[in-house]
Amino acid sequence: MPVTIYYDRDADLGVLKGKKIAILGYGSQGHAHAQNLRDSGMNVTVAELPGTDNYRLAVEHKFAPISAAEATKSCDLLIMTLPDELQARIFKSEIAENLKPGKAIGFTHGFNIHYGQIVPPNGVDVIMIAPKGPGHLLRSEFVKGGGVPCLVAVEKNATGKALQTALAWGSGIGGGRAGILETTFKDETESDLFGEQVVLCGGVTALVKTAFETLLEAGYPEEICYFEVMHELKLIVDLFYQGGINYMRYSVSNTAEYGDLTRGPRIITEETRQEMRKILKEIQTGEFAREWLLENQVGRPTFNALYKKDYNHPVEVVGRRLRKMMKWIEVKEV
Repeated sequence: MPVTIYYDRDADLGVLKGKKIAILGYGSQGHAHAQNLRDSGMNVTVAELPGTDNYRLAVEHKFAPISAAEATKSCDLLIMTLPDELQARIFKSEIAENLKPGKAIGFTHGFNIHYGQIVPPNGVDVIMIAPKGPGHLLRSEFVKGGGVPCLVAVEKNATGKALQTALAWGSGIGGGRAGILETTFKDETESDLFGEQVVLCGGVTALVKTAFETLLEAGYPEEICYFEVMHELKLIVDLFYQGGINYMRYSVSNTAEYGDLTRGPRIITEETRQEMRKILKEIQTGEFAREWLLENQVGRPTFNALYKKDYNHPVEVVGRRLRKMMKWIEVKEV
């Protein structure tokens, strides 16, 4: 079934005129939604914790942050841009009792709604606009006059105007310039988690580390290993981004293309496919969600140990040294 795609012509920003919009959390997504909506003429309030870096950034951007409870009481559309693992606790402590019928609550990812961690009261619209890009890109593209494609979903249409509200929000942040694709909370959540774990984050980092280790064990200089399996990855991804797999193959050498076609299937084998299916099943059944929520409840011991281990992986140590030499790159180290 074809996906419905909405553009600015399908959205009415007037739906949000005269309404008060609260952005709950001024982090990666929050700062972009707040600024883009304000630049689109909306009345935007930010909720953030005093004393935090995000609070100070919001003030720097000419907002006057208030508490989540105050924002819920005074605003008509609440946009949840807090980290997934914090949303349920803050919803229960500050938002739920102040969320009255006729209001709308919006999410940029369906995790907490789909897995039942947040259950909004009756009479409240539950909507989603999920940009297909990080917040800094959402902001920079908007400023340049462009936009980032978004997904839109309606979980509860209590007022009869939930989709109109969501499309106005999506258009207000620039999504209508690129296209807003209709989906469901279920499909967005499960496909997004799968993409992150199997390809975009988990799959890529594991592939890069293993390839680096293989070359290093074979005696190649660590600098050469880094350039071949990490640095040049951006060049290939840019070709994917511009024209897909075929354009990448068209752009590289015949030797590289032959190696791609004949050796790639030896890396991603049927065993890999079976593991992908297992990971998808863990997402669909809620097993991953339960694991991640429990991990946060006990202080993230597994997360912290794995992060620390990878922070000092040889490919990272070499990379930090080499990137200092690359004056043409806007280096960002953490």
